Amino acid sequence: MKIIIATIKSWNIERALKLQSEYEGVHEIKVYSEKASFTYNNICDFNPDYIFLPHWSYIIPSQITDNWECVVFHMTDLPYGRGGSPLQNLIVRGHKETKISAIKVTSQLDGGPVYMKKPLSLEGSAEEIFVRCSDIIFTEMIPCFLKEKITPVPQSGEPVIFKRRKPEESKITPDMEMEKIYDYIRMLDAEGYPRAYIDYGDYRLSFEDAKFDKEGGELEAKVVFRKKPTG
Repeated sequence: MKIIIATIKSWNIERALKLQSEYEGVHEIKVYSEKASFTYNNICDFNPDYIFLPHWSYIIPSQITDNWECVVFHMTDLPYGRGGSPLQNLIVRGHKETKISAIKVTSQLDGGPVYMKKPLSLEGSAEEIFVRCSDIIFTEMIPCFLKEKITPVPQSGEPVIFKRRKPEESKITPDMEMEKIYDYIRMLDAEGYPRAYIDYGDYRLSFEDAKFDKEGGELEAKVVFRKKPTG
């Protein structure tokens, strides 16, 4: 079997290359980590059976999705949570667990039929959750596609749509309880995400590495001072 894995996050790239090595001589696996290389012509030359897109943040051209079976991994129990910023939207809504939905890419955003779902804990920082998610995708989900043909089934139930969160929604406000502050810090603590912050005079204080002692009522986090953005 020939597959392509397209991803931009370091934890996924590492696991994709490991999978490529493990299946050498059994399956042909090509890994793309840059948008510029993920082109119709390159894909056409390779002609994969599947294109897997774990944490690919770019629009996939219809020229690609119409000609090859493209699979995305969405961090909600679809059709609940279609749309942007799934991890952050789940945590701000108080969810402690979710499911990773492997779905076929269609013209409807996150509305394609489902191949499989796997449970995922939402404990820890965003990066810890993403790494945990990556482990499941690469050790439990993608190998299933390599073993047998999986027929996806249509989503069932009333869709709940998530809106992509904006950087200004990462602001910690005075009315927040300590546990909510902890959630804000941890849900944005990952590679490539704007950190939770407060503004103090001319400075923006960004937070990461949060630890929350619920019983002791104490929250500890690393803080970085920078000049507040203008405009």
